[in-house]
Amino acid sequence: MSPLSACARVYALGLRALLVQTLGRRYTPAVLPPQNGKVVIVTGGAKGIGYETAKHLAGLGMHVIIAGNCEESGQQSVRRIIQETGNNKVEFMHLELASMQSVRQFVERFKAKNLLLHVLVNNAAVMLVPQRYTEDGFEEHFAVNYLGHFLLTHLLLDPLRRSGNSDHNSRVVILSSATHYIGEINLADLQSRRGYSSHGAYAQSKLALVLFSYQLQQRLAADGSYVTSNVVDPGVVSTDLYKHTTWLFKLCKWLTSWLLFKTPSQGASTVIYAALSPDLEGSGGFYLNNGQKEKSANVSYDEDLQTELWARTCKLLGIPVRPVNAS
Repeated sequence: MSPLSACARVYALGLRALLVQTLGRRYTPAVLPPQNGKVVIVTGGAKGIGYETAKHLAGLGMHVIIAGNCEESGQQSVRRIIQETGNNKVEFMHLELASMQSVRQFVERFKAKNLLLHVLVNNAAVMLVPQRYTEDGFEEHFAVNYLGHFLLTHLLLDPLRRSGNSDHNSRVVILSSATHYIGEINLADLQSRRGYSSHGAYAQSKLALVLFSYQLQQRLAADGSYVTSNVVDPGVVSTDLYKHTTWLFKLCKWLTSWLLFKTPSQGASTVIYAALSPDLEGSGGFYLNNGQKEKSANVSYDEDLQTELWARTCKLLGIPVRPVNAS
């Protein structure tokens, strides 16, 4: 996909998504029972959709761990959530998803707390950043949006498995977006080194997350684990992810966001549904949008592609590639 084509397709898809969500009925999550004693990690939980998710779950009594790369904003968010919910079990832990060493260190610190883990919300993301590569040599969209979350989830599977049971499965919630519909997985160039397009790289990372969620669910089910994995499309939400868009887009957003865009709280609604709704108890492998199950891109159901991407990801991260029944 050429840079110009990728740009045009992303904005066309975004416009269509805006129209659909503006004309449709926006989902409001049902009142959920208290979740006292349960533990959740929310990546990127200091702002936007992540913050609203963390606040809602804290309001239900969960022990909330906000994982982020900015100590100041993270601690500010912790204080606000505690003040607004009265729940003192809210904390910040540093996590830089662009660094695989940071991901491993985060998991070591979490495991040292000897906590269970009932929900993992993989929310953090970057969008349309200029071409740059991480300390590990990975393209930034692919590293932050996909690889970091893949490694984080892999390393947290043990506490997730220990926390789930036949009545209440643990849950992995992965945020993608409608952009995945135009994404292409180039197995020969996952780091987007040839003909870089920020729009194409972003779309690829979001498609990779859908493929990851489906393959993870298949492996968890084959393993008999009481853990489920679902992927969420939060919609077109007014957050600061758009800081790398064109000035014209920013102007249009400023003029129309109050009418067309979802608020972060509205964007968090389906995330909360995926994390706690009884409707999804024991159910995984779904693409969720506006509180409903929807069909994702045709290519996302390609099990050969899921398996090959999983294997290549494990190789990039230095993780042993295990057969499906030994994930």
